[in-house]
Amino acid sequence: VSDDGREDEQVVGGASVKRSRPQVEVLEDGVLRPVKLSRGELYKPPTTEELNTLRETESLFHCSLLKMQMEELLKEVVLSERRRRLIDTFVQEVTELLQDVPHTPDTELCDQSWLPKGVKVPFLQVPNIVKGRFHMAPPASVSLVGSYPLGTCTKPHVTVDLAVTMPAEILYPGDALNQRYPRKRALYLAGLAHHLAPQPAIGSLRFSCLHGNRLRPVLLLTPPGKDSSNVTLRLLPCPPPGFFKPTRFHPQRNNIRSRWYTGLSTEDADFKEPPTPHYNSSLLGDLLPLPHLNFLSATAAHCPAFTASVALLKVWLRQRELDQGYGGFSGFLGSMLVAYLLSTHKINNMMSAYQVLRNILHFLASTDLTENGISLSKDSDPAAPSLPEFHSAFQVVFVDPSGHLNLCADMTASTYKQVQQEASLSLQFWDDPTLDGFQVLLMTPKPLIRSYDHVFQLCGLVKLQSTSKKLGLLSELMDHSGNYVLTVLPYLLSLLQRGLGARVHLLTHALPPTPQWAVNSDPPKHKDQPPLSFGLLLNPEFSATVLERGPPADSPQAEAFRQLWGGRAELRRFQDGEICEAVLWGGKTACEKRLVPREIITHLLELHSVSVRTLCVFHKFPAFVSKVIIGAVFPYFLKNLSEIGWIHVKLRAWCNYFLMCHQLSLCLSVCPQSCSTGEEDSLQVVQSYDDLSRKLWRLEGLPLSVTSVFPPVPFKAEYKCFGKVKKSGFLGLYLLLPLTEKPCPVYITPIKVVCHMEGSGKWPQERMAIRHIKAAFHLRVAELLKKEHNLVCQPSPTHLDVYKDGLVFRVQVAYHREPQILRETISPEGMLCYRDNPEAQRLEWETLHRTYLTSTLHGLQQQHPSFGAVCRLAKRWVGAQLLSGELGDDAVDLLVASLFLQPAPHTSPCSPQVGFLRFLHLLSSYDWKNSPLIVNLNGDLTVTYVLPFSLSLSLPPPPPSPGADYTEIKNDFVAARSSLPVMFIATPKDKKMSVWTKEGPSVQILQRAIVVAAESLQVLETQLMDPMQQQDFKVAFRPPLDLYDVLIHLNPKQVPLHSQAVDPPRFTYSRGALHNPSLSCKSLPVIDFNPVDRYLAELRAAFGDLALFFCDPYGGLVITVLWKPQAFKPQPFKTAQMNARRVEVIGDEVHTLPNVEAILEDFRVMGAGLVTEVDPRTEKWVI
Repeated sequence: VSDDGREDEQVVGGASVKRSRPQVEVLEDGVLRPVKLSRGELYKPPTTEELNTLRETESLFHCSLLKMQMEELLKEVVLSERRRRLIDTFVQEVTELLQDVPHTPDTELCDQSWLPKGVKVPFLQVPNIVKGRFHMAPPASVSLVGSYPLGTCTKPHVTVDLAVTMPAEILYPGDALNQRYPRKRALYLAGLAHHLAPQPAIGSLRFSCLHGNRLRPVLLLTPPGKDSSNVTLRLLPCPPPGFFKPTRFHPQRNNIRSRWYTGLSTEDADFKEPPTPHYNSSLLGDLLPLPHLNFLSATAAHCPAFTASVALLKVWLRQRELDQGYGGFSGFLGSMLVAYLLSTHKINNMMSAYQVLRNILHFLASTDLTENGISLSKDSDPAAPSLPEFHSAFQVVFVDPSGHLNLCADMTASTYKQVQQEASLSLQFWDDPTLDGFQVLLMTPKPLIRSYDHVFQLCGLVKLQSTSKKLGLLSELMDHSGNYVLTVLPYLLSLLQRGLGARVHLLTHALPPTPQWAVNSDPPKHKDQPPLSFGLLLNPEFSATVLERGPPADSPQAEAFRQLWGGRAELRRFQDGEICEAVLWGGKTACEKRLVPREIITHLLELHSVSVRTLCVFHKFPAFVSKVIIGAVFPYFLKNLSEIGWIHVKLRAWCNYFLMCHQLSLCLSVCPQSCSTGEEDSLQVVQSYDDLSRKLWRLEGLPLSVTSVFPPVPFKAEYKCFGKVKKSGFLGLYLLLPLTEKPCPVYITPIKVVCHMEGSGKWPQERMAIRHIKAAFHLRVAELLKKEHNLVCQPSPTHLDVYKDGLVFRVQVAYHREPQILRETISPEGMLCYRDNPEAQRLEWETLHRTYLTSTLHGLQQQHPSFGAVCRLAKRWVGAQLLSGELGDDAVDLLVASLFLQPAPHTSPCSPQVGFLRFLHLLSSYDWKNSPLIVNLNGDLTVTYVLPFSLSLSLPPPPPSPGADYTEIKNDFVAARSSLPVMFIATPKDKKMSVWTKEGPSVQILQRAIVVAAESLQVLETQLMDPMQQQDFKVAFRPPLDLYDVLIHLNPKQVPLHSQAVDPPRFTYSRGALHNPSLSCKSLPVIDFNPVDRYLAELRAAFGDLALFFCDPYGGLVITVLWKPQAFKPQPFKTAQMNARRVEVIGDEVHTLPNVEAILEDFRVMGAGLVTEVDPRTEKWVI
């Protein structure tokens, strides 16, 4: 509060609203206190501006928070006055320095000896010989252009454009021909760099290209000192106004002669030079920066929200990586689009920035500029090209106000389709009241690796030079001035789109980055570009189809089909009797079928681009091969949740296919030699369970009938088919016994099945009696299964183990009222009351909550086939990072389920690798402290929908929902936050308690998980997108051990899951085998016996008050110990609390402290035979 009582001006939606600040009174103590207002002032009616603001907030936003968030974002990205003063001062200094550019003698354009050795020409001069003369002279004028004078320049990367008009004396009207003007432009930049380099007012100088266009090099300047990172000044040389006629750059005209470019003359009298539309548009762009600035300034003057809406649009584009690089949707293009919408009255001048941004996204989502271009030109210039002429030369058409320049000349159709896809998704998420629209639209980054299901890269781009020649793309190569990457890119995109067809919703590519280099270095060659990345957004319905059905054999399209697929095309008779062309791809398992897109891409590139040989390498990579592929990130883990195998696909060292899904698939494989990921085995589990369920339902002779049988979760990591191992002689069952002289037997996990019995008055109302009845049911069910179906059964008081089809099912009889009975207590007065207790909660969790979750997630798995693989991979990572004891499997399942049920700002993942990366991002970036994670299973949660007000939009509103579960959950969460788990996950059946995370993780463990997830995500994304560095993806699965105080090393011989470790051993122990599942078995093997788990449970029971214990449940050989700091504080001597403590006398007081030496010895004694070494990290702690 200021003490001057002046009016404060607040910007709301582009309009200024003045409110008077309350008067304040300064007392003698220096404390400011507000003066009491009169009744009239206190109840003064709101002004018109305030009413409009309130009405806009109520009708446009789901809540007032979204409006405030956008206003705060604009304050953050708009330049401050301090930075503006810095920029103005720096621009003024550079402008004065440019006026002193010295003259140089007039020389031939090819004679560049006048340049000093410390400066290179920022242009690839191929061919080297070109006509013309050049000399340096001071610029005719220097003026600000671009976003800075327009007011749309945003942070953090502040770039200010300075147009340097070259003097007319160094240019000639014919310089547009054969790259004469671009080379003079580059020489002029080199001369400016030489002049500015020694000046103290200049911090650093670097060359770059305007939007990645090599024909338009620029000079980047930064101020000296600490302000060098605050601003970058970009010098843009341009010809004098009106020097070149715009008609010379018509898209159908040629400005690069074939004879000059190739050095070969043609004797064909009818030869016609091909048009050079991209070259022409590059030169034409240098003529129009000042007219474009004047046009946008006039538009912004009539629309108060223009600058704010463009700033929001820039943030939206930046988060999706659409605005950087060659052919991107730049902020300048966004400003022009706003001007077009204003000129066509799709938006009006009174709209707020929120409304303008929404209309922009709606226009982008609904308008296809690849088919129907738009134009800002109002004058009917007969010499200007028509829209059909623009469409014949460019893939995307957006004509500027002059009518001669296509603003989207460098944009590919795939890039615009990506923009459309993102705009459509943003509108969809914007209208969803269950989402934080601000966070989803403007604050969440969407890198390529996390946005698309498959990503592959083309490496060694120099090979594309020969590809362009073999494809006969000479005219396109001249048009792109020798940039063979940009020449071949549209052809590759078209070829792959035809081949992939309905398998993908979207095929896009990363924008070629804008290079930067020192002024004393040669410009980077085209072959020096980083690998070109492509992204596939899969259609799960068709992506894994192995049979590609083509047209009928006698149709005209059959020949084109055969030309597309080459020798892979064949005639096939289909079930409808029709004979059609078809292509059959390999793949029997789900793992192999996920690789069908890789086979298609590899085959098409080999057939139509370059005759290359495909080489698949596991684990070992030749030195000359780039070593990673994104699409196969974790092979071997989801095999037996153990090893990570990395596949690399090389096309003569120039195509590196990043099919990360295959590596993930191999991570799911059942055994190292198998190409299966366990999904087929999961299907066998489901089939065996269905059969057992039918048998349970049809049992006759039970006192009560079975009401429901809840299935296992077939995609969980722990459910594996142990009966696949062949029998080892007659000692098969003996080898499974846990004897000291041999390795621990194979670990057999029972599959839990909950069998609910009908309610009846026959059920007792006492807890012990219910347990006895359940034990009797187990005995009776075992007797009937053995009698009627000849199944091997082992009943016990708590469960019934059934051996069937090589699997062990653990059947548990449940009574729905038992949890309620467990809560009943009798008060001393004889009153019946209900009190919650851990036993009732545990039983309710097992028989009600978990069974509901199991069936629901099973349905989710049917909708999204990759859901199970993502769950298993996420659990493998949690276990590898020693967090599984705190972050349970059910909580991980719910975290992964949220990625599929509420994937914003992405679509639901269709491959395991992208789901795993999003899991790491969710775990590391979600605001667990202030927000509940709501997982709307089966869509049972409802929300009150607030109809958004939108002008000029004819979108039908969705029907309102009757409830407000989301609001209730959030309000209850805020009200009881201090008593709720630190990781709160709400489901339709659990809105208030978060039973899945009630036992953990703790605050410290969650913080540890967040840090490790962020580091793992960074490591994986960096390695996946940089194939040239050494690859070791297992780093993300190896836990750092320097944090822990004690390490307990285990004997691998007694670790039954050692073969599933992150780094599995070369040699494994023989742990026995089972009979063939198809044969009868009269006795059960040892079930659910894992010495590591039992030892860990004993440690936690004995020393849980002193330390935390962690271990990788999937074959980990180390148990880590972390002392609890509060446990080592001196405690008063008490006889009942002397466990693992020693007495210490300090003066007259007797205290007890933990006896660390005895505790470490107890670790060894308790783990005799299992523990090989106890390693105390004494350098980390002192008692």
